[in-house]
Amino acid sequence: MKEGIYLDKPSERLIGDLYADEHYFKKELKRHQQSFPFDPKPRYETYKRLFDIFVCLILLVPSVLLIMLLAILIVLESPGSPIFSQVRVGQNGKLFVVHKMRSMKKDAEANGQKWAEKNDPRITRIGRFIRKVRLDELPQLYDILAGHMSLVGPRPEVPLLTRQFEQQHPGFVTRLLVKPGLTGLAQVNGGYDITAEKKWQIDCDYIQRRSWKLDLKIIGWTILTILTREGAR
Repeated sequence: MKEGIYLDKPSERLIGDLYADEHYFKKELKRHQQSFPFDPKPRYETYKRLFDIFVCLILLVPSVLLIMLLAILIVLESPGSPIFSQVRVGQNGKLFVVHKMRSMKKDAEANGQKWAEKNDPRITRIGRFIRKVRLDELPQLYDILAGHMSLVGPRPEVPLLTRQFEQQHPGFVTRLLVKPGLTGLAQVNGGYDITAEKKWQIDCDYIQRRSWKLDLKIIGWTILTILTREGAR
């Protein structure tokens, strides 16, 4: 099995499919990157990585305690693992595993992967609460420490939807030029309620304008979104 990739039932896919996905994303990104105004900003990226590690270490102990409490509540309502692991598409098309507190029923994706809908019947009672206050994202602090994600960046999508969106909107893969984030500009400007195309446009705007000032603003907007419980499903 390819390092860093975990296939989670019932959404299990063949290893060959995952290799094909990663190759496809890298090829499409190379094709569209030539026409996309991208500035690498190495100094900014280095300091951003240090900031990510610093914040995650500060939040580590309280987050672990909260995750343990939520895990008990999740299992009491719906049997199964309290942690949901799923393959997502990361920077430069590389696949990685994202971790979340399980907010849906155990077999929620038995009929295929799709975005959460308003009043989605697959979501449990405790799941609806933790999604509203974004507590389902807590395990991703580990993904940030591992270097797969950042605090701020485009939210990572599953390979199936990323391929679908790329075919519908050629160039969608340009959002893979930077690390995916725990939160992002698209999340505080519509969240689940915006289309894939609009999400892509907002993410590209972030990539072009990304800076310390914008990142801190997004973090502030995210805290406000959590407090007002807007844009969550």
